[in-house]
Amino acid sequence: MPFCLLLSEDDSHKPIRLPHLQTVILGRGPETKIKDHKCSREQVELRADHNEGYVRVKQLGVNPTSVDFVALGKGNQVKMRIGQKLHMVNQLYPYTVSFKEEVSADGNKGSKRPHQENSEEESPTQRPGTYKVPKSASTEKARDQCGRADGASGLHRQPSPSQPLKKELSIIDKKVNSGHWNQGLKVSMQDPSMQVYKDERVVVIQDKYPKARHHWLVLPWESISSLKALQAEHRDLLVHMQNVGNKMVQQCPDASRLHFRLGYHAIPSMSHVHLHVISQDFDSPCLKNKKHWNSFTTDYFIESQDVIEMLERTGNVSVKEGMAELLKLPLRCHVCHKEQSTIPKLKEHLKCHLPT
Repeated sequence: MPFCLLLSEDDSHKPIRLPHLQTVILGRGPETKIKDHKCSREQVELRADHNEGYVRVKQLGVNPTSVDFVALGKGNQVKMRIGQKLHMVNQLYPYTVSFKEEVSADGNKGSKRPHQENSEEESPTQRPGTYKVPKSASTEKARDQCGRADGASGLHRQPSPSQPLKKELSIIDKKVNSGHWNQGLKVSMQDPSMQVYKDERVVVIQDKYPKARHHWLVLPWESISSLKALQAEHRDLLVHMQNVGNKMVQQCPDASRLHFRLGYHAIPSMSHVHLHVISQDFDSPCLKNKKHWNSFTTDYFIESQDVIEMLERTGNVSVKEGMAELLKLPLRCHVCHKEQSTIPKLKEHLKCHLPT
């Protein structure tokens, strides 16, 4: 089954294991070797969901805590995924998380923990001391990426790891985050065979699992994990990404026959900011489920120009609450808005809107 580690990026201490749906408190103390009086003994509460591949981070102490340089504020919480970075006390004490498949004594991967419908509910908490941080990362068993839509108590010391687990931890430094599915874009954008355009600021790749006849991703070379990590100085970069996306459309042989949209998913499953350039025919075998459809045809898909204007107005990008619920909306044609009961019926219906 998968397990989760909290990793100290400055190697100040060993990785800390985060049990599934159990709360762990991070703060000042011997385990983390943090002696800074600005860091509370109970600074951050962590709760990992191994099934969904994220760690819920809640700020407990009064001093600044941030995820991808976006401040939380005392009492607030966010979901942190592979590729994102947690800082305690301003920009000090950086941490990342890793999800990995545990290997049993016979060398085989354990079976994955079954999904729990109540995974978001609080589990009984344990009596805490203060635990401190882990180091290293790896991979949770890759799911079928074509099936993805492109988001207080205490802590007990874990028992000594088994021999197979020790062996896995020993190779973490060589494979930090390299195998997790949501890091795939960082690999693809470096692959010359995937690149259809590049310049000194961005690269364009074909989506591996296109949801339409034409579906490209525009990615910046600069490492930006998510929309929430964008700041005012990124405005010109986003304008350049949009211009490059428009050039891709202009050069497309079907540009005169098909309509295109450029935008971002509100809560992308893949780490690293990427602009979708997608034709609106949605004629693709990789469009398989309701999440795919609603991620491109509801407000979950944020227009590129709207993101740019948000940066100009406020200096950051905010995502409205409840965006994830949009993925559960009924299937509705994006042209005539007629509701369809299943994906096959929707796809059949869409044929009537395809250009002749």
